[in-house]
Amino acid sequence: MIASAPFARSFIGGTFVDSTSSSTLTSSNPANSSDFVAEFATGSREDVGRAVDAAQSAYPSWSGLTGMARSEFLNRWAEVIEARTEELAVAMTREVGKPIVESRGEVARCAVILRYYAGEAVRPQGQVIPCQMRGALQYSIRGPLGVVAMITPWNFPLAIPLWKLGPALAMGNTAVLKCAEASSWMGKLLAETTLEAELPEGVVNLLLGSGPILGDALLDDNRVWALSFTGSAKVGRHLAARCADRGIKFQGEMGGKNVAIILPDADLDVAAKWVASGAMRFAGQKCTATSRVVVDSAIRTEFREKLAAAVVALPVGDPTEESTAVGPVISAESRQRIDEAVSRAESEVLYKGEVPQALNERGHFVAPQVHAVADPKAEICQTELFGPILVELTANGFDEAIELANQSEYGLSASLFTRDLPAALQYVSRIEAGMVRVNADTTGVDPHAPFGGVKGSSTHSREQGPVAIDFYSEVKTIQISG
Repeated sequence: MIASAPFARSFIGGTFVDSTSSSTLTSSNPANSSDFVAEFATGSREDVGRAVDAAQSAYPSWSGLTGMARSEFLNRWAEVIEARTEELAVAMTREVGKPIVESRGEVARCAVILRYYAGEAVRPQGQVIPCQMRGALQYSIRGPLGVVAMITPWNFPLAIPLWKLGPALAMGNTAVLKCAEASSWMGKLLAETTLEAELPEGVVNLLLGSGPILGDALLDDNRVWALSFTGSAKVGRHLAARCADRGIKFQGEMGGKNVAIILPDADLDVAAKWVASGAMRFAGQKCTATSRVVVDSAIRTEFREKLAAAVVALPVGDPTEESTAVGPVISAESRQRIDEAVSRAESEVLYKGEVPQALNERGHFVAPQVHAVADPKAEICQTELFGPILVELTANGFDEAIELANQSEYGLSASLFTRDLPAALQYVSRIEAGMVRVNADTTGVDPHAPFGGVKGSSTHSREQGPVAIDFYSEVKTIQISG
């Protein structure tokens, strides 16, 4: 064990338990790689079985509660998280490198998410349907699936688990959550909040450890009826195939190469501010981060100047500092992957920021960069880098701008900057994205609005908002005759 780092365990049946595996992993501070945040026991296939046992045992009583009772639990959970805002935010910044201001915002969002689904737990979930038979009553209801599994990433270590757990628990399901290795301490803290909120034992179970081992073990258990996944496209496609083999529900959010389009009539100061923010904050490590910008040739020179100034205005620094906008990337491996992709690119470097030497020596920092690229099919235009790298493409007119924007296997989020309402309406219709914005950045969807993309970004369901209930439930049609 690492003497300076606390030890985290999986959370099963309301208790932190020792793993049947003797192996351990560590998570470390991306801003200071010598700062070990936590050591944790890596879960085993046997641990997966124990977690599913606990969820299965808790299911009858949890699903048997009234919606009002489940709502009260979710509201209490929101209060617990809200009361621990600063503690959770500081821990998040330390473990995943998120600037402290954004970490606080994420914790606040978590409370909003839980309160929203506390409300959904008591909304009508069905409809009365006219019946062909005279004197008969016909209606539908939505009911829970049973035990559901979730695999979540490190970049939103509280919000993503909770926007999956919220609707799942509201509908009466019980859950087994596998969180990312890089955010294992945040997973442990999340489990603590369930104890403080007095959620019944086994309703939420947390597994720490290797994704491939635990993910496949979850899908080998025929008591698991659905999997919600957020992560890479490669892993998502593998898990989707496993779920299809079993005939169970799969929900995947699997990346993006999000685009902003700048038309000649746009307010260029506003556009530059939002594009820079969407591309660079949290070092571009959001699935909705702006990674491409399509600029009309008529205003390209002016926009470049304004964009460079907007990027300069976003300080690179220690994520614990209140002023920092761009912190580290998650790991040395991530930094190397980004640097190698940039070095292979046939591009013109329009802007490259600087990282203070002291930060570079301690942590995994990548300088914010803007590159002009001629070929929209180039690797740097097509591959999700998850770093503070923005690619500029030039369009001659609106039609070419839409065409360039749609040249991606992904279709998560897009934004258009214009004062032209007819152009905005055309864009809304023609852009291939699940989340479409006008005069705002590509990030930051409201927690009560549906979240998801098209093409390779997502499967055919949505997270967040009222539609999230659909994935975690099934419809039952009832007819009663006299």
